[in-house]
Amino acid sequence: MAKAKTVFYCTSCGNETLKWMGRCPSCGAYNTMEEHIEKPVSPGKAKPAPVGQSRKPQRIREVTSEGEIRFSTGMGELDRVLGGGAVAGSLVLVGGAPGIGKSTLLLQICSSLCSGRRVLYISGEESERQLKLRAERLGVAPEELFILSETRLSDVLEATEETKPDILIVDSIQTLYHEENESSPGSVSQVKDCTMVLMNLSKSQGITVFVVGHINKDGNIAGPKVLEHMVDCVLYFEGDPNTSYRLLRAAKNRFGSTNEIGVFEMMDVGLVEVPNPSQMLLEGRPENASGTCVACVMEGTRPVLAEVQALVAKTTFNVPRRAADGFDFNRAILLMAVAEKRAGIKLSAFDAYINVIGGLRLDEPGADLPVALAVASSYRDTPIADDLVAIGEVGLTGEIRAVSHLTQRLGEAARLGFKKCLIPRSGSDKLEIPAGLTVYRVRNLREAIEMAL
Repeated sequence: MAKAKTVFYCTSCGNETLKWMGRCPSCGAYNTMEEHIEKPVSPGKAKPAPVGQSRKPQRIREVTSEGEIRFSTGMGELDRVLGGGAVAGSLVLVGGAPGIGKSTLLLQICSSLCSGRRVLYISGEESERQLKLRAERLGVAPEELFILSETRLSDVLEATEETKPDILIVDSIQTLYHEENESSPGSVSQVKDCTMVLMNLSKSQGITVFVVGHINKDGNIAGPKVLEHMVDCVLYFEGDPNTSYRLLRAAKNRFGSTNEIGVFEMMDVGLVEVPNPSQMLLEGRPENASGTCVACVMEGTRPVLAEVQALVAKTTFNVPRRAADGFDFNRAILLMAVAEKRAGIKLSAFDAYINVIGGLRLDEPGADLPVALAVASSYRDTPIADDLVAIGEVGLTGEIRAVSHLTQRLGEAARLGFKKCLIPRSGSDKLEIPAGLTVYRVRNLREAIEMAL
């Protein structure tokens, strides 16, 4: 009889080793190795997993792409993040913090999905009655929506075989367990086995599967990182629990871009789409206040305006403090060093704090200039004009470098009523400048600060 096998999984990257290590040899993370005992299944009790018909290798020119069928989920913001809609036969993982709105989103889209399609909603955390009450609150009552409260994988497969749905929703993957695996539900091996079965089901029968995954304390989807490698699309639901706005972004998408974001607002009737996120992010801006500047960044194909705030105050420590929320910390330190060296902003005796309003995270280079201007504005205690937008990347020599999609950014700024815009001089010769918008081309950071302040 085969003996039980002890393996160690890295909870960060999913790497598997036969002995415990303090540092993962694959990703380099410390104290992430967890022990799991894999007990073999007796040959007499083993049940072969259902598989599709035996396939033979084909020439790539003989394979047609006509089988990729996209369909709308009924929510334009979700369709945007998915790359134009859900793909038939795909496996989508939706992750987020508890109470962020994952289950609400998936239950809401059932109203549109059930028009011409059959949906099976599997819940391992709520009973059928609880699902019914939540559906009534959200106004969801389609004819072709079937619900089931179950955690055993074999029962889920039987219900799928009996119902024959076009879309399968599993809420959540951590509650499912494979009866042939003796590990506890939610463990690394259980999550891997259950996801693998759902993936085979999706590919062999063409069922679109949405899987909910919980977020651990580190902000990652609970379970091994290999779970994200197995699925076709990984969506993260983000947002401040104290605010009603939610951001949906794709960390992985085999059928579209990973740069798009969707914006929702949590209301009493569920999630409501926010078609104009720029206006939402700029609500409540202070007037004639120092330390604030408007940035325009590209989130996929969509230009988004966001407010960047900075606070520079006299330090009481030997080493001044630095903090950044919504902006890369190391990038913020670099910009402050450039401002001190190239623009004469002496920050060595001041604490500096940077914050992006609305829960948005600015990752692209075009946000460098507004961050530097906000810091300079707070340092000089001089406000930047309320109708000014700044766009540009800052180099180590203080030069302002060109960024992409300048025409779309200027159009978004003009649409929201801004009158002035600071842009890089390089790469801006053949721009289409909207009517009513005055463009100032700057070469370096010192010139930009003097023009804005």
